[in-house]
Amino acid sequence: ALDTIGQAVLRRAESIAAGAAADGVPVPAARDGLGEALARLLMLSKRCPFPDVREKSEAILSGVQELGIRIPRPLGHGPSRFIPEKETIQVGKEDATMHTLFAESFATLGRLDNVTLVMVFHPQYLESFLKTQHYLLQMDGPLPLHYRHYIGIMAAARHQCSYLVNLHVNDFLHVGGDPKWLNGLENAPQKLQNLGELNKMLAHRPWLITKEHIEQLLKTEENSWSLAELIHAVVLLTHYHSLASFTFGCGISPEIDCEGGHTFRPPSVSNYCICDITNGYHGVDEIHASQAGSIPVSSTESVCEVEALMEKMKQLQECRDEEEASQEEMATRFEREKRESMFVCSSEDEESAATRDVSRHFEDTSYGYKDFSRHGMHVPTFRVQDYSWEDHGYSLVNRLYPDVGQLLDEKFHIAYNLTYNTMAMHKDVDTSMLRRAIWNYIHCMFGIRYDDYDYGEINQLLDRSFKVYIKTVVCTPEKTTKRMYDSFWRQFEHSEKVHVNLLLVEARMQAELLYALRAITRYMT
Repeated sequence: ALDTIGQAVLRRAESIAAGAAADGVPVPAARDGLGEALARLLMLSKRCPFPDVREKSEAILSGVQELGIRIPRPLGHGPSRFIPEKETIQVGKEDATMHTLFAESFATLGRLDNVTLVMVFHPQYLESFLKTQHYLLQMDGPLPLHYRHYIGIMAAARHQCSYLVNLHVNDFLHVGGDPKWLNGLENAPQKLQNLGELNKMLAHRPWLITKEHIEQLLKTEENSWSLAELIHAVVLLTHYHSLASFTFGCGISPEIDCEGGHTFRPPSVSNYCICDITNGYHGVDEIHASQAGSIPVSSTESVCEVEALMEKMKQLQECRDEEEASQEEMATRFEREKRESMFVCSSEDEESAATRDVSRHFEDTSYGYKDFSRHGMHVPTFRVQDYSWEDHGYSLVNRLYPDVGQLLDEKFHIAYNLTYNTMAMHKDVDTSMLRRAIWNYIHCMFGIRYDDYDYGEINQLLDRSFKVYIKTVVCTPEKTTKRMYDSFWRQFEHSEKVHVNLLLVEARMQAELLYALRAITRYMT
């Protein structure tokens, strides 16, 4: 197939080159669809896990270049703006386990995307993530394929995540979706428009969802949703809200063949040309150097931070063994932490990643995250003992959308329990206390309380810069900056910071699901 595509591309390039020569144009532009084809070949040459495909793609690009036509080059270095490319897994240099995951991802998605290339720091989780996403998007289920991708677009657009929107626009069209729907939500079927209210509440204020919202979707005459369809839609919405958090939290770069991922401008000796500078594109090495230097900190200071965190963990464990707080005191500590989480916010004025306007894919663009206890509005605490994923949500999802409950449960457990028993340069460390503090802090921000957890531990283990990062990535991910990423856990490996993001993704997704599934359960009973 690639040979056939290559022949067609070269014929088109020869035609353009001949026409340009006749018109006296020295370096003709790739036009009439050739540019898109060359960008796709560039992606295959850099990101395909199969060596023969990479080599053939490079050969076709070289053939086009020999005809005098400018070929694209990647903008940026590597799958993440936050992680230097040399510290990520290089395609073609992966081990056998990772190669299998790469091959499966490529076969399923038609690409090896940048999310996969960052998540592969943790192969066990990535395998579960890819299996779940494949089931949601491509296997038998209540919703037609084009609806699934459109719902993904709606969900990602709530956080202005143009990375995910771009991918699913392509997939939506590939499975036969109507291009008119992409002009705005008002052009989509009324059934999908009706989902807009649930989408915005799940993304920004899930504690406001009631059984009345569910009833409106299930009883709207000819545009009504079935329970099974609604469960499928809710899982897709929560999946893509949380994946937007991962995308911004790890600084995922645009895909090479998508908007912002490549340029036809020529490189220069200094790694950028004057047109790059005037358009705001700077040498990526320069960007990494300047941003890395934006937080001056000595290695001794960073090591002290790690030692101090480990000492706090040790002291908390000793306190646990000696005495246990009363239920009243535990409840007070939860309310205090929930209240304090309202005031955790960034003072950053640094610009986050530029994204194209994707607001046409959702309604009510002014609707965003609000702390649930502000302005005198009080929402009752959601007690996990009354409604939990394990005892209630899991069985509801599995009953209405078979096997998905099991897939989600496996993914939650892998993220929550994943450990290599390391902390920065230290080995043989039990990190369960720290992982639980991160998970429970996220749920606390959503008003979700575990009766058996001492919320006093959170302030001991999570410093302010870490809390700012967590709250931003979970609640307003589009505001995440590289400075925030750099400022927490400064002595930790990038793989450990990606691990943190996996906890944020799954804790957020489970929190949204708990509120939605509880409302569905109340409607059913």
